Amino acid sequence: MSDEVLGLLVALGAGLLIGLERERRKGRGPAREAAGLRTFTLACLGGALAQALHQPLLVPVGAAAVATLAALGYWRSTSRDPGLTTEVALVITYLIGALAVGNPPLAAASAAAVAMLLAARAHLHHFATRILSASELHDALLLAALALVLLPLVPERPLPWLGGLNPRTIALLVLLILALQAAGHVAQRLLGARAGMLLAGLLAGFVSSTATVASMGARLRGGAVPLQPACAGAVASSAATWIQGLALLAVLSPAAAWAYAPAAMAGSVMAAVLALALLRTGDQGTATADTPPQAAAGNARADRMIRLREAALVGGVLTLTTVVVGAAQNAFGSQGAIGAALFSGLVDAHASTAALGALSSAGQLTAADASVAALAAVAANSLSRGVVGWIAGGHAFGLRVGGALGLALAAAVSATLLVRHLQS
Repeated sequence: MSDEVLGLLVALGAGLLIGLERERRKGRGPAREAAGLRTFTLACLGGALAQALHQPLLVPVGAAAVATLAALGYWRSTSRDPGLTTEVALVITYLIGALAVGNPPLAAASAAAVAMLLAARAHLHHFATRILSASELHDALLLAALALVLLPLVPERPLPWLGGLNPRTIALLVLLILALQAAGHVAQRLLGARAGMLLAGLLAGFVSSTATVASMGARLRGGAVPLQPACAGAVASSAATWIQGLALLAVLSPAAAWAYAPAAMAGSVMAAVLALALLRTGDQGTATADTPPQAAAGNARADRMIRLREAALVGGVLTLTTVVVGAAQNAFGSQGAIGAALFSGLVDAHASTAALGALSSAGQLTAADASVAALAAVAANSLSRGVVGWIAGGHAFGLRVGGALGLALAAAVSATLLVRHLQS
């Protein structure tokens, strides 16, 4: 089958797919829309034929003709609020047909995306007008601007005064933290208030699990939440520590992330299971009904999707730790780097993991050594979180949280040893 025949078949399927969706929205009688199944199919085939004839002006002339017909259909529409969706979709369908001749897979994917977008009209309208708040819309636009505008402008070369770290990597890490915050917020909105404490702990854990444990313990002492939900939120934050550590290594050193993956997966799954068990055995009513779910680290408002100040602070800590660990590596070799990362892990496991990933990416640490050091840093951080929990929340809180952290760490170590045994 020639490429042109394949392109024509893809154009036919794309036109039928989009046209079927529009036919259902077309309506009946004098008030029906001008374009439906046949119109969209013919427009897509027309674009493919114009491209297949290899005449330089035929594709743009055809696009202008389709746009003119769409404008006339809009002008003659008898609907009180006709909108422009069908007319714009018709022009895009013509362009998809032209694309199908040269790149059939991309054209097919574009047609599927257009059809899904058109079919999701009611859901998108409800989400934009009833679910999404003004502050959430602001945060989503800010996140998009950071990803699409600011990130490409950041220099992409190692800087000596940053210990050889790439500024683009730092910006990407901050963007990753913001994206994780947004994902946790969306999950909290979708699942509702019943799982509020659990999701609040998980969301705050992406910023600082230590601060989350301290905050949950303080809220327990103040009588704001019952014991078991507070413990569940604190333990859920440790699952975020494992997940974010793996994500940071994946950005900085994929080889180290692959070596660290068994520990991270086992630790996060064990922490999540224990957090759910703690939540199910406790009194959920008070925690979910009386306590609004909000990020414990930073005391941010519950309706904020991202917290730029916290993400920038964590990014600064990551950068500083990388410089310190890099200096220790230069002065004392790999043992000095691992020791510095272990010491830094007492305060923040994310920073130590990022520093080890940067050193592994630069070839100053092997992937295996970086993964072991990252596991040791999380172990040190688990110890400090257990102490913080005991001080902030008392004996019962500290015992449950510390025990859960120990079990998660044991699962991570066991998974690492098992994988290494199978590989040897």
